[in-house]
Amino acid sequence: MFNSSQFTPKYFLLTGLPGLETLYPWFVFPFCTMYLVALVGNSLILTVIKKNTSLHQPMYLFLAMLAFAELGVSASTLPTVLGIFLFGANEICFEACLLQMFSIHSFSIMESGVLLAMSVDRFVAIYNPLWYTAILTLPRIAGSAAVLGLKSVTLMFPLPFLLKHLPFCGHNVLSHSYCLHSDLIQLPCGNTRPNSILGLCIVTSTFGLDSLLIVISYMLILYTVLGISSGEGRQKALGTCVSHMCAVLVYYVPMISVALVHRFVKQAAPAVHLFLANVCLLVPPVLNPIIYSVKTKQIRQVLIRLFLQRK
Repeated sequence: MFNSSQFTPKYFLLTGLPGLETLYPWFVFPFCTMYLVALVGNSLILTVIKKNTSLHQPMYLFLAMLAFAELGVSASTLPTVLGIFLFGANEICFEACLLQMFSIHSFSIMESGVLLAMSVDRFVAIYNPLWYTAILTLPRIAGSAAVLGLKSVTLMFPLPFLLKHLPFCGHNVLSHSYCLHSDLIQLPCGNTRPNSILGLCIVTSTFGLDSLLIVISYMLILYTVLGISSGEGRQKALGTCVSHMCAVLVYYVPMISVALVHRFVKQAAPAVHLFLANVCLLVPPVLNPIIYSVKTKQIRQVLIRLFLQRK
């Protein structure tokens, strides 16, 4: 692979579940099921919203953006995760690894940004319902989608190039079933300070800032709801936020849980940490289509109508 102490690796070795290789056949079905639900569920949400003009409203257009981002995350991790558990294929070439890292992080940043946009959408709908459609017009929603996509790509664009020009020193084993910047940055033997600083800035300005603004949005929503005189009005206003609150919890709770387990439960087997990390990326794409299909009346009615037509 290399002729001297410093080299550019041809491939990386991904890690499945160390020590549980003989049990991989038992993990195939649940992982395949989760990927199938994620891909089919989010594709169905996109198709339903696209084909039904009655759903061309701000709330559902933001939901379509969320489904697109979650499709991207699922499709980015699927080849290597299922490749490991189905075929034992744990090698990935250097360029493909950089591309996967870029895709996973870009779609994750977009997903976080869409959740923030959806919280703003709920605040506008509750605070000023009469001007809701006048404020959140289709051109503004299209512009916000373009900004979110451009932001995620622009923030991640420098990282693969910075990594590509760093020297590596013999170690090419990654600690996950897919390529992450936090893994790749530990392998080079050159100066990784620019990568580390840029990575920290990206995390802080996206996930950190987005979560803070989501909390502020819901504080404003709660303050507005408490100002509604009738109890039925308050209940109805909060009811419109249930699906989005579930989506936020589904996104952040697994992420925080994995971080806490990694930080404080160090005696757990490596396989436990890696299994939770795999599940963490899959939980939002799997559960969000189910949540919105069950909790959102309009989408539920369209899906039931489609199902009955096929029968």
